[in-house]
Amino acid sequence: MKAVKSVSRIAMLYAVFAAFVTIVNVGSQALVIWLYHGPYAVPLSILVGTVAGLPVKYGLEKRHIFSFESDNLAHDGRMFALYSFMGIFTTALFWGVEWAFHAAFGTPAMRYLGGAIGLSLGYAIKYHLDKRFVFVKRSVVGVV
Repeated sequence: MKAVKSVSRIAMLYAVFAAFVTIVNVGSQALVIWLYHGPYAVPLSILVGTVAGLPVKYGLEKRHIFSFESDNLAHDGRMFALYSFMGIFTTALFWGVEWAFHAAFGTPAMRYLGGAIGLSLGYAIKYHLDKRFVFVKRSVVGVV
């Protein structure tokens, strides 16, 4: 029964963090659009939203979801790079859904809805990638 509580607690925290980072992402996008109306405003806003949310999500998940402690700053940098690399596919999914909503509906509200849906799908996939490939303690075999 304790494992179920742990799984449900992780799922709840992950959902709360995903919602928070979604707000950071979409809010950053809205701020860019509010400040800049020129060419490439939409792709720029999507990029800024992604860059704003990524380190926040990494920090929250590393500490509270995976309870992972880096050995040192260099190790943390490598972990962040691997974490970011694992996010390439899920970011492409998120951007694709957001762009599809933008193309299909042509309104900011629907683009943001598409972004939120894309982020949700991406976050679900990313959790499993991170659990399996990023936030794992690697044993060093043969080291004296």
